[in-house]
Amino acid sequence: MQKIISAFLFLFLSSIGCAQNNPPFIETPLKKDYTYEIIIDGIDVPWGMAFLSNNELLVTEISGVLYRVKNGKKTKVNGLPYIYRRGQGGLLDVALHPDFKKNNIIYLTLATNTEGDSKGGNTALYSGELEGNNLNNLKLIYKSVPNSKKGEHFGSRIVFDKKGHIYFGIGDRANREKNPQDIRRDGGKIYRFNLDGSIPKDNPFFNKKGAKKAVFSYGHRNPQGMTVHPITGEIWENEHGPKGGDEINIIKKGINYGWPEITYGINYSGTPITNKTEDPTMAQPFYYWIPSIAPSGMAFSTSNIYKKWKGSLFIGSLKFEYLERLMIENNRVVKREKILDKIGRVRNVVEGPDGFLYVGVEGKGIIKIIPKT
Repeated sequence: MQKIISAFLFLFLSSIGCAQNNPPFIETPLKKDYTYEIIIDGIDVPWGMAFLSNNELLVTEISGVLYRVKNGKKTKVNGLPYIYRRGQGGLLDVALHPDFKKNNIIYLTLATNTEGDSKGGNTALYSGELEGNNLNNLKLIYKSVPNSKKGEHFGSRIVFDKKGHIYFGIGDRANREKNPQDIRRDGGKIYRFNLDGSIPKDNPFFNKKGAKKAVFSYGHRNPQGMTVHPITGEIWENEHGPKGGDEINIIKKGINYGWPEITYGINYSGTPITNKTEDPTMAQPFYYWIPSIAPSGMAFSTSNIYKKWKGSLFIGSLKFEYLERLMIENNRVVKREKILDKIGRVRNVVEGPDGFLYVGVEGKGIIKIIPKT
């Protein structure tokens, strides 16, 4: 029986797709068929974005400010929970409930400490009702433990599927030895909840003794981007590798994505982490980068606004300060292209309700990409 189960698992993992590393070069077009304008300035690290309408959106600043922006004018939203600001932790993503127009509910991921101790903080998911510039009826949906004073690998993005679930990620909190491979521990995981904050009973480890019931997938290092494929509805995620080995993964229920047992990266010191890049019980990434680009937010372009860009996947690069366009054909990346080269550390990219791409750039604010006519 064990051999049958192992064979089935191997075939299932193989169906996710073999890893594809980056093509040998990335293009920087000499002739640009786009320009851009800064529509919101004065935000140092614009981590998350969520559009309320074509000309109004919410923007998080990692230091702990949630802005409501209309026609470029920023107003601070009151009523946020305590935010633990350290290193990569702070106020992270923001997303609208799928029925936001009816219930005004938004979701936030952030680093916090709800225990009142002095042991640092960890990532949490909150919901609240946005009424004007106030956040009311605040609800803590999930708080990861234990707290840590380490400043690395908090995650975290938020997405929704079409079946009434919310997903968010938490990094391994710089504890790769214990967290990502242990479903009894938080960290290095993608979590799934119902929209009301309850845990779905069909989560993969809901009935496993000692397991974190909200865990949907595990073996992640530091999820930084998540989006939903516009055709398949699959959850796509990117995460930071160590030195090399940044990944794009297509998230499947109950699957182990390998960190740190398998990786295409090495330690920052140059020493190996493991000699394994594959394991029959662990999923291969859809795609990986060597060298690392330090990926951030990502989004598919689905509109007809940009010539030749429809269907492409866009991912920010913190390290090399550009927006990367990946052209995908037959489930493989066939072309890489630099957009907004040297613009600054790209923290996020979203497609607005108007079909335009909006890019969060550290030190600049929010940029709108405009095609040349």
